[in-house]
This record gives sequence, C-alpha cells and structure tokens, in this order.
Amino acid sequence: MRKIIVAIDGYSACGKSTTAKETARILGFRYIDTGAMYRAVTLYFLEHHVSLTNPREVQKALDQIKIGFRVNKEGRSETYLNGLNVEREIREMRISENVSQVSALPAVRHAMVDQQRRMGKERGVVMDGRDIGTVVFPDAELKVFMGADMLVRAFRRQKELLSRDEMVDIDTIIENLRKRDEIDSTRKESPLRKAGDAVELDTTHITIDEQVDEVVRLALARMTRQPNRR
Repeated sequence: MRKIIVAIDGYSACGKSTTAKETARILGFRYIDTGAMYRAVTLYFLEHHVSLTNPREVQKALDQIKIGFRVNKEGRSETYLNGLNVEREIREMRISENVSQVSALPAVRHAMVDQQRRMGKERGVVMDGRDIGTVVFPDAELKVFMGADMLVRAFRRQKELLSRDEMVDIDTIIENLRKRDEIDSTRKESPLRKAGDAVELDTTHITIDEQVDEVVRLALARMTRQPNRR
C-alpha cells in the first residue's frame, strides 16, 4: 500500500492528538504534533520575554528555536525544544492561555509550516493541527476535521490537566477554549477552517477507540486507492 498524508484539523480538546498518535502507530506512520510545535514556541517566547509586537524580536527568537520529536521508552512521542524535553511544560495552562496569540503571528506560522512540510515530504505521516489540510498539505490524501460540544471539550481538557496535577475550574477552561476558538478562526494567517474535501468527525458522543477506528478505516481506503483515481 502506498504512503499517504493524513491531515487532522479541528478545535482544541476534541481528541485530535490522541487519535492522530494511535492512527500513526497502527498505520506504521510518523506522527507529527504541530500543536506541540506552536506550544514549544510559546514556551520559549514566555521564558525569554519576547514581545509579540516587535517583529525583529520575534524573528530573532525564531532563529534560536529548534523543535524535534523523540519516542520515549513507552513508545510515546515527546517534544524537544533546543534539545530539552518540554512535553510536560508545554501542556500547562499558561501555555494554553498564550498559544493562540503566538500562533497568529505570520512569522511564527511561516517558520512552523516550513518545518512541517519538510517533515512530511516523504509522506507516510499523520499530522494534527489547525491548518494541515488547508495550508500545510492541501494535497493530503485524507483530511479529517474534528469538533465536539464545548462542555465535553472542557471536561476533557480538565481531565488532561488533572493528570498533570494542575487543577483548573471548568469555567476558566471554557473561557480559554472559547477565546482560542475565536482567535484561531478569525486570524488573517492560516485561520482554522474545514477544508472543502475534509471528512467531518463529531467526537462528542464517541470514544477515542471509535475515533481511531474511523480514521484508520478512511486512511486504509485511500492507501489502497490508485493515485490517478483520487
């Protein structure tokens, strides 16, 4: 079967990353968490007090940033920023509160998109994010757009934060998700939107296993399809 690109876009806390990771494992593909890349940039900007309104300062910081992924002993992909494992730090609420503003900067998006395209050049990858099927790989063989009810998303994010010993009340999480949705959907540079040929997947009432089964099914169908029949 031929290698393809699986592009999974959608809103925060819909299960994108978990589904993408497991789909990549089942297919034997490489998993690339583009959201983690923007979170890593946000972490660097916060720790180095980079002014988002100063283009030169932003570009200088981007020139110092190297992001990579390594698989740990448990088989999970983890994010590295300039050689340091930052997987735990980039999932903190302080990053969630700032990542959309950082991601909206044209210089940041251009830098990350260039990296992402290089990572997926040989295909055989599963990428999740906000603009994978619309900007990064508009020619992806499979595009999935995920969404879910706001309250369900908020409870999922709260559970994720609790697993990292970070307690945040549900109203704060809902406000954060709404703010991120608005910024991501209305920004001028690569806004969050469903690609015209994407398969829509509402995850409100389905389990992660069911999400994965559906994406794998769709991927296998495209992997066995002849290229000239797309």
